[in-house]
Amino acid sequence: MRTVTGPAEEIVVVGAGLSGLAAALHLAGRGRRVTVVEREPVPGGRAGRLDLDGYRFDTGPTVLTMPDLVDETLAAVGDSVANRLDLVPLAPAYRARFADGSALDVHSDPEAMTEAVRAFAGPSEAEGYRRLRAWLTGLYRTEFDRFVGANFDSPLALVTPHLARLVAMGAFGPLDRRIGRFLRDERLRRVFSFQSLYAGQSPQRALAVYAIIAYMDTVAGVFFPRGGMRALPDALASAAADAGVEFRYGEEVTELERSGARIRRVRTTGGSLRADAVVLTTELPAAYDLLGRAPRRPVPLRPAPSAVVLHLGVRGELDTAHHTISFGAEWRRTFRELIREGRLMSDPSLLVTRPTATDPALAPDGRELLYVLAPAPNLARGPLDWDRLGGAYADEIVEHVTKRLLPGLDSAIEARHVVTPADWARQGLFAGTPFALAHTVAQTGPFRPRNLVRGTENAVLAGGSTTPGVGVPTALISGRLAADRITGTVAAR
Repeated sequence: MRTVTGPAEEIVVVGAGLSGLAAALHLAGRGRRVTVVEREPVPGGRAGRLDLDGYRFDTGPTVLTMPDLVDETLAAVGDSVANRLDLVPLAPAYRARFADGSALDVHSDPEAMTEAVRAFAGPSEAEGYRRLRAWLTGLYRTEFDRFVGANFDSPLALVTPHLARLVAMGAFGPLDRRIGRFLRDERLRRVFSFQSLYAGQSPQRALAVYAIIAYMDTVAGVFFPRGGMRALPDALASAAADAGVEFRYGEEVTELERSGARIRRVRTTGGSLRADAVVLTTELPAAYDLLGRAPRRPVPLRPAPSAVVLHLGVRGELDTAHHTISFGAEWRRTFRELIREGRLMSDPSLLVTRPTATDPALAPDGRELLYVLAPAPNLARGPLDWDRLGGAYADEIVEHVTKRLLPGLDSAIEARHVVTPADWARQGLFAGTPFALAHTVAQTGPFRPRNLVRGTENAVLAGGSTTPGVGVPTALISGRLAADRITGTVAAR
């Protein structure tokens, strides 16, 4: 594995998002002196926060899986999840509701889920679920450490017996077709394939290798930290600070001072820092602007679809699960509209999260929080006038949630904050999407923009636009992979 050259004792990490925090923790645990520069006054990056009228909104990811990766990250400095976070396992992990009025609670416990599927779709589908679960588990065990959690210098490094096993498992065929080998009920197939949207692909075009996301959700389980998702970056930052990492909040990096191919200093709005190596966790275009480089690729980078997110403060008590996926009647058309045509969903499928189902303290007494995510085209595919359309589209989404899930919701909202692709773009996110680059074949594994940059000896990338990709677990892994590029891998993690 290639690493940065020269001395690597003083490291500057640009960005205190999850990947930057993970990199800082791993580097500090390996004896490096680390400074993190963050333009915001708090850690978190895309795992952001908004406090409004007594409501404590999380503005980034709401689904937390694979807490063992959080524990691994904290263990780099001798800390632990048990010491820093109160994680609550969610049961059910999700509630799926369908346009025909049916509903299914999705459990990570195998017996509970088998019985739920049997009651929902019959004994043959319950048996199919058991076989699917075994396949997902085998896929995870074959793929995760050797492919998702590893640095690659060349696509040729993929050619191992484990790759042959993945091929034999059907991991490089279409996701939807592979799930269909186990489940015939169209509704169940959606439950185990909608996660492809996280990877920026339709289930029909996504590689089956991305069923690993369904493993994380439906087998490994979904969790929620008391205090909200913001508790995760707060815990990581606190552990890093206790381990000697210096944080410089409210500063923005303005220049990387170079001597030949080597960065010597990082200039910020608050001063200048010596750097033996730099970890850049900014959006990919911003990172390349700082480096004075451009990615050399045979095809242009393709961003993932975006989203419109509604943060709602609601009077009264709501009757819904922590996470509810509300599926519209259409499915294939939804992905065609979002990904190919750059249009709004004509029959939207929505993620509705109610954090106060698990932590009522996130809202004032007698109030509830709702987070509603509606997938939307990114600005490159669908350059819509969101400043004009955003409010009306948010009203439409509220109407859908009111009719499908929560009668009376529209009249109970007392606080509302809407985030559109235009808002994501104003935050500096490429093509107005918080989901970075789509996981197409040309942007998967070693074909994704690499975390080492040609022409620069001591800069490493981390975050959703580089390896291994988008999501909370992969952001944490990305930070560790960046640390490995600086120090080399460590024997035990």
